[in-house]
Amino acid sequence: MVVAAAAAFSPVLIGDAYAFKLFGITIFGKEEDEGEQVPDPVRYHVDLRADTADPDLKEALENSSRLVSDQKQPVSGDLGIVVKARDDRERLIAALYEKARYGGLVTITIDGKNIDDLPPNPTFDRSGPIPVTVDIAPGPVFKVREVQFGGDAANHNPADYDLAPGAQAGSLAIIRAGDKIVEQLKSEGRPFAKLTERKVVADHDSDTVDIVLAAEGGPIAPIGDVGVTGEKTVRPGFIQRYSRLNKGEAYSPEALKKAGERLRALGVFSSVTIHEGDALAPDGTLPMTIEVSEGKRRYFGVGAQYSTTDGFGIQGYWGHRNLFGEAETLRIEGAVSRLGETTDVGSLDYSAGILFTKPGAFFPAATLKAGIVAKTENPDAYNATLVTASLGLSYELTDQDTVSASGEVSWERDDDAFGVNDYLTFTLPIKYDRDARDDKFNPTEGYRATFSAKPGYEIFNATPYAAFEGSISGYLPFGQEDGVVLAGKVAAGVLIGGDSIGDIPATQRFFAGGGGSVRGYSYQEISPYNDNGDATGGRSYVTGSLEARIKITDTIGIVPFIDVGTVSDSTFPGFSDIRAGAGAGIRYATPFGPLRLDFAMPLNKYEDGTDYGIYAGIGQSF
Repeated sequence: MVVAAAAAFSPVLIGDAYAFKLFGITIFGKEEDEGEQVPDPVRYHVDLRADTADPDLKEALENSSRLVSDQKQPVSGDLGIVVKARDDRERLIAALYEKARYGGLVTITIDGKNIDDLPPNPTFDRSGPIPVTVDIAPGPVFKVREVQFGGDAANHNPADYDLAPGAQAGSLAIIRAGDKIVEQLKSEGRPFAKLTERKVVADHDSDTVDIVLAAEGGPIAPIGDVGVTGEKTVRPGFIQRYSRLNKGEAYSPEALKKAGERLRALGVFSSVTIHEGDALAPDGTLPMTIEVSEGKRRYFGVGAQYSTTDGFGIQGYWGHRNLFGEAETLRIEGAVSRLGETTDVGSLDYSAGILFTKPGAFFPAATLKAGIVAKTENPDAYNATLVTASLGLSYELTDQDTVSASGEVSWERDDDAFGVNDYLTFTLPIKYDRDARDDKFNPTEGYRATFSAKPGYEIFNATPYAAFEGSISGYLPFGQEDGVVLAGKVAAGVLIGGDSIGDIPATQRFFAGGGGSVRGYSYQEISPYNDNGDATGGRSYVTGSLEARIKITDTIGIVPFIDVGTVSDSTFPGFSDIRAGAGAGIRYATPFGPLRLDFAMPLNKYEDGTDYGIYAGIGQSF
């Protein structure tokens, strides 16, 4: 049985009331009545009536109404209800326009009186919640009759902007069309492109709309001088170079967006803003300024986890984000696990490491990484003590493609199915990663593919070997607002070299099982076994996963899934012993990615093997 848990709790104390919250939801206890914080609180009850059979329109209207969403909260004074109602009428009319209903009528009454007939300082009967009625007559759906594009947009096709004659003339579609025209002109290197006219005329006799959109592209101007402001300890020359906004290159809104994302990802800035010049420089280029605000240079953190098989574990780290003035990161980390599972201090799992990262090394798109890590690992398959030193470089070929290469030297002592053995290895890992997902923590479409080769040489036994691995994952959305996402992943690997699998260190052999491969089995439980029932690790593997990520609310989702995998002692994957696990999970959306909790059972468990597994983490499983 394997259990891992992760949660964020927030105990709340407000006045004399105690409450306990999990992810912002009150689990028990009471919070202070919010009405006590509002001067002259007035309660009301709202009845929204929409004369429509269109459930999407009704939902959009209800979601737009602040009277509806806030009716559990009191307003301040009788006039507060009137102010809220008048604001609501504007919101509801805008919602009707978004749905191409330009003839709609919104009537709001408070205590039976139309809000347009109320005196400047109305008074209502407060013996109970004041009744508020919202009557909405949506009117017909208006269609596009004629579209005229003018100026530098004259040659554009309205059908490419969802504005073809006969299409619904929703206000958002018209606004988006204008924004898209400007964006396209700017992508041609015209930084001062703008919309010069946007006119919409509704004909209520024919329920149609005539649209006029005109734009001016302005001059084509390359990027000019790029200045930096707000920096304190980070060198401005590094900031400009790492942004990859170089003088003379073509202006592009996408390049500016990527530059901001790139600088924020360094972790040394609390904010990054790129300002474009209001006018061209004398040489015809567009000057820019990168404004930054630096965050804290030093940071630390701690963490903990619990497993019924491995006991408690704790981790800690300390880091420095700007060691030499060019966003270099030094991180020292350590962890101890299996506390409580064994009284032998030497049988605990330990790890300690020092990691150094230098972005923009040699080239703006390159990152240098170096580190030394010492650890002990004690899964069921083996006990290993190892020290690994590495030095490598990664390079961003494009926004989606990254290649990396490194050299690693590792000493390892294993106690496993092959006895106690020492290994000294030198490896040259090479990896290609193409990440075309729309979101790294919660992807809904796109794909990711990786391929790695790891040639190595074991020095003590003069054994050359090499490992090759590849994986691909894909995501396919269905329904409104991507309510269901089918996610799939396939991974495979092959290990060659050595007269026996025991000639290769245990940590570099193939195993499967656990939250990262086949859920329902314990970590590295899926493996070839010798005649004594000891796991040996394999030379090849294939794993696959399929999930249906179903959104229940905006923050909560459920995920049924099935995982399969096999590990073979032959060079090419064998499928005589396929293990499968199935289960379901819960996802809770947060700003930093979904919190994940999965429960799985093996469909064909090993004798005396794991009965089930519970896995927790941040982000989707793949």
